[in-house]
Amino acid sequence: MAEKLKIIPLGGLDEIGKNMTVLEYGKDMIVVDCGIGFPDEEMYGVDLVIPDFSYLVKNAAKLRGMFITHGHEDHIGSIPYCMQEVNCPIHGTAMTNGLIKLKLDEHRLSDKVKLVTHKPGDVVKAGCFSVEFIHVNHSIADAVAFAIRTPAGTVVMTGDFKIDPSSTDGMTDLARFGQLGNEGVLALLCDSTNVERQGYTPSENTVAESLDRLFKGCDQRIVVTTFASNMYRIQAVLNTAQRYGRKVAVTGRSMENILKVGQELGYLKVPEGLIVELGTIKNLPKNKIVIVSTGSQGENMSAMYRMAFSTHKQVDIMAGDRIIISASAIPGNEKAISKIINELYRKGAEVVYEKSEGLHVSGHACQEELKIIHALCKPKFFIPIHGEQRHLQIHGKLAVQMGMNRRNVFIAELGNVLELTAKSCKFNGSAPVGMVLVDGYGVGDVGSVVLRDRKHLAQDGMIVVCVNLSGQDGSVITGPDIITRGFIYVKESDELIEEMRQVAMEAIDRCRAKHVRDWSAIKSAIKNDLSGFLYKSTKRNPMILPILMEI
Repeated sequence: MAEKLKIIPLGGLDEIGKNMTVLEYGKDMIVVDCGIGFPDEEMYGVDLVIPDFSYLVKNAAKLRGMFITHGHEDHIGSIPYCMQEVNCPIHGTAMTNGLIKLKLDEHRLSDKVKLVTHKPGDVVKAGCFSVEFIHVNHSIADAVAFAIRTPAGTVVMTGDFKIDPSSTDGMTDLARFGQLGNEGVLALLCDSTNVERQGYTPSENTVAESLDRLFKGCDQRIVVTTFASNMYRIQAVLNTAQRYGRKVAVTGRSMENILKVGQELGYLKVPEGLIVELGTIKNLPKNKIVIVSTGSQGENMSAMYRMAFSTHKQVDIMAGDRIIISASAIPGNEKAISKIINELYRKGAEVVYEKSEGLHVSGHACQEELKIIHALCKPKFFIPIHGEQRHLQIHGKLAVQMGMNRRNVFIAELGNVLELTAKSCKFNGSAPVGMVLVDGYGVGDVGSVVLRDRKHLAQDGMIVVCVNLSGQDGSVITGPDIITRGFIYVKESDELIEEMRQVAMEAIDRCRAKHVRDWSAIKSAIKNDLSGFLYKSTKRNPMILPILMEI
């Protein structure tokens, strides 16, 4: 039997983020992207969500390289965690590798992982695979798509992209996509994030025009918050500030990192003397200051949040400040952003945000741009990626409208193994997938049981029942003592606490009368009796932890 090309999505399907795709042929395997996902509201205490790397670990001997489309967290954030389990060369563009290096430095992996830097047009050999870097537009510099030549045919992966004819670094290389289409594309894996939107994604230049309008004639201090990774936006702020004679101060770790990397690599052009230390702005007139900050998504520890709630060590929002939020809400962050906006208004600031002004444009292609890529590539098979189920389904229908045979459109799920030959494509088997949760330094030690307990604690609180028992006859020496957290306010619930003591005592006496000396049985009796009593009297179901000590 001839070998078949396997395409295995380990992340990025039925979800936004956590993008990761494996391509495997015979004894060779490559990975495209390695991103993080963000916890939802029921993942209490979880910091990050990363893919399950067990398939890579199992096939580590086959791994020839990791190829990264661009430097956003949902495409590079899991790299340090992955490189602790498997090690292979990482291939990316200069900006992408600059951001990856910051992450590797943080995890002390820089000396162990090989970073290889490429330019659009470069072709990299990795086992039987040949990977070509193709320039695309996105909301971060140095984004690329990949044309991956395999023994079965050419696979095109767009990465995150849009088509911006007025982009400062040149438009998406449509000519190359057209050439690939003429040569023959076996499969197209295409970004689906914005497939619900008709038309074209507006140019980044429209934001620069909006910023100019908001700076012009303003005699107050200006604070701009945006995605740290969007260097085009940051450059627009710098240019506008210089135009109106304002100095720029930067606050927020990720913003400072981007500024450092962007300047070192030449992606950010910063006029000498434009940027000043944050601590010096108190000596400047209000109409000569711009503060560029992180926190456009309402993150609790961000600089914008700390300024709004007066916990920032150097800056406090004052009445009259003009706050420009140059970003749209990532789904799920709407409440956090609204909370900050309300607090800013409470402080007397003027808040300008995306709903009322043209202050943000997407980095993802809308329907007409997607149609252009489909028309140019003319793929034999189509696999939509980067999106939730509705995005994937709508993109599949769009491909059919473009003339593709419905049988050649494959809506995959995480872990599905797609097997391709020059003439066929089918699902065959699955790989292990899932969410690995990162909580502090712990990776994977928070699972479904821990999350269930955290949810239970958050919803109903906890009761601890402490009892000292005699080691001779099992009689109660002291207790039961009742300790509660997140259930009731003890000082105002003396009667209920006393009733809980009685219920626990009766459970212990019943066990003693039956000569039960097994501690687990006594704990179960206390727990069951208390649980029934509390639900009947309060309609609540707190977590109950009996603690027995023998004296």
